[in-house]
Amino acid sequence: MTRMRANGAILGLLACAIAAAPVCAQQKTASKQAKTVAASAFEPLDRWKLAVMAGDRNALAALYPAIDGAFVQTPMGRITDPNEEPEFWAGLHARGLVSINPKILQMSTPQAGVEVLTLRIEIVMREATGQENLLVSGAQMWVEQGGGWFIYRSKRTDLLPRAAIRLPEPARPNPQLYPEPSEGPRDLDAALAAARADHKRVLVVFGANWCYDCHVLDAAFHSKAVQPLVTANYHVVHINVGDGSENNDLARRCEVQPDRLPSLAVLDVDGRLVTSQKNGEFDNAVKIGMGDVTGFLERWKPGAK
Repeated sequence: MTRMRANGAILGLLACAIAAAPVCAQQKTASKQAKTVAASAFEPLDRWKLAVMAGDRNALAALYPAIDGAFVQTPMGRITDPNEEPEFWAGLHARGLVSINPKILQMSTPQAGVEVLTLRIEIVMREATGQENLLVSGAQMWVEQGGGWFIYRSKRTDLLPRAAIRLPEPARPNPQLYPEPSEGPRDLDAALAAARADHKRVLVVFGANWCYDCHVLDAAFHSKAVQPLVTANYHVVHINVGDGSENNDLARRCEVQPDRLPSLAVLDVDGRLVTSQKNGEFDNAVKIGMGDVTGFLERWKPGAK
């Protein structure tokens, strides 16, 4: 496979985490905010979808060339092998893929020839007992070179069974739930100042906009059963860790793993760490229910023993 070289403009984006926020603040020249839309909002994604449906590994490999600095962030970690994504997505066909519907939660243009898509991918698989509805959340950074579009960096979660999700799902995930990573320290300071004024605690939620589990947990926080508990006891601050490489100093301070999302920490008014989820206890919406969420919030609210 021929290795392509990324041009200077692309290399200038290396400091941006693909899934952290759609663009780096200092390089933001244009941005297209999108509601949840079909893949047809970006034609190259339509070609990706067709190749996945057909199980066409060669067509997918052509979209993931070996470009210097390219990688995919997977649940197993960061992988630089350009064969990883073509093999994963093409393999769904042999496993019984019925349909795939990538929806763009947000689309941004950091600079000419670069498009970053935040995605929720709905998948239907044929199983022995019928059909199973699955979800994958992630992001893709597309770059234009030589008249064609290629996927330079990408991120994906595990296949998540929708039927197994025990928390309320958001009607439409908020693509701006997690602000740009650079805003994290300032937002945390503001939350601590507010907590000192009203004697609440600070609930620090580490996550990223690509993370569907993060959106599910936020929907639980805003549910009728949980929101009064949150409002009465906590100031919530969302810390964007991107692909796990952003805000590592805050993650270390709160003793959470930035690759296990979402992860929660609770701080007292003086910034002292009261508790944190050191092992990604809430990182999978299949594993937890409303009782787990309310139990955590009740246990660590101000004045609780």
